[in-house]
Amino acid sequence: MGVWGGGRLGNGGTTGSPVPVAVSGGHNFTSISAGDGHTCGITEGGKAYCWGLGTYGLLGNGSTGGSPVPVAVSGGHTFTSISAGLSLTCGITTDKKTYCWGKNQKGELGNGSTGDSSVPVAVSGGLTFTSISAGHYHTCGIAEGGEAYCWGYRWSGALGDGIDSGFSAVPVAVSGGHTFTSISVSQYHTCGIATGGQAYCWGGGQKGELGNGSTGNSSVPVAVSGGLTFTSISAGHYYHTCGIAEGGKAYCWGEREGGKLGDGIDSGFSEVPVAVSGGHTFTSISASSYYTCGIAEGGKAYCWGENNFFSGGLGDGSSISSLVPIKVKGKRALKRK
Repeated sequence: MGVWGGGRLGNGGTTGSPVPVAVSGGHNFTSISAGDGHTCGITEGGKAYCWGLGTYGLLGNGSTGGSPVPVAVSGGHTFTSISAGLSLTCGITTDKKTYCWGKNQKGELGNGSTGDSSVPVAVSGGLTFTSISAGHYHTCGIAEGGEAYCWGYRWSGALGDGIDSGFSAVPVAVSGGHTFTSISVSQYHTCGIATGGQAYCWGGGQKGELGNGSTGNSSVPVAVSGGLTFTSISAGHYYHTCGIAEGGKAYCWGEREGGKLGDGIDSGFSEVPVAVSGGHTFTSISASSYYTCGIAEGGKAYCWGENNFFSGGLGDGSSISSLVPIKVKGKRALKRK
């Protein structure tokens, strides 16, 4: 598996790379998730490994020290999914239990406490989750049956339970009675796709990242404007969101700074979805802090936005930003996993 950008690439080095480099250790990963200063992945046998910064216990190996190569997450769990947030990590195991580790200042680990943990701790409440997304100060998951739950900091209404202050150290139900098929958490807002394909967002909306035509916050889910049916959605760490509509066309909304909406404009913002330029058909998409990347049909990866904050986050071998999708360098196509 190849990774690129600044910081913690897992290749044994401590410098960034503007093109993909192989992760050390000879592991075969089936999924991978990048946080702010750390990355985690699941191997073919379900074992979780993390690398990068170890602050707050981010790597889950019982230490707060970092590692430039993958280290095994403690506990002997077998994972089916994993999500690396800005300062925590969460995963779902084969026995359908959910664990989190790392920073816990606002209850974002969901175990009823506010103490950090360098090893996986079980999320309280006895819920069985089918998917999970870790952000900065909050985490959300979809339970069996499709109900969404969130826990951690309620800043700007990020938990979606109708309250916009304080925090919850245990899961609380998202308001609205929607059933969700996917969910994505950022620093201050959350988005999900409901059964039927309608996208909803909640939390901070000051740059239009909720996509509902306004710049106001919302402590309950609001429908994304435009009548699009989405198959995938990703909330960026700060102020933008992107999604893939039926047919594979990508749309983004929120802050345009650096070109991260991919529509050829690098300033201002859009409170409603705008089409990503280039006419590509995407199978997956991921919105980061300053840029966005997606995998198109055929396995080719494209990125757009800022390219100088993290030593070449667009993966094209340069440090030049792009307002439209540009192809990531590499001989092999990337598989969607």
